Amino acid sequence: MERKTISIMKACELVGVSRRTIYNWLSSGKIEYVRTAGGSVRIFVDTLWRDPNNANRQQTPAQPQQPQQPMWQADGRNQA
Repeated sequence: MERKTISIMKACELVGVSRRTIYNWLSSGKIEYVRTAGGSVRIFVDTLWRDPNNANRQQTPAQPQQPQQPMWQADGRNQA
C-alpha cells in the first residue's frame, strides 16, 4: 500500500504552522518524509498527527490540544 504524501506548503496549511516549524519537525524526526528524484521534500500525511508518545496510535486532526502549562515560564529574577 502506498502512503499519501503532500508538499511542505500543504502540510503548513493543514496543520496551521509555519514552514520553519515543518523543517524543524523534519530535522528532529517528528514527521516522516521522502525526497523525490528532483530533490523536493514530500511529507507523509499520516505522520502529521501522530502521537509522539505512542507511535502506533494515530490522532485525528479534529482539534489541537491546548497545552496544560504555558509554553515558557519566567524563572529566577524574572518572576513576577
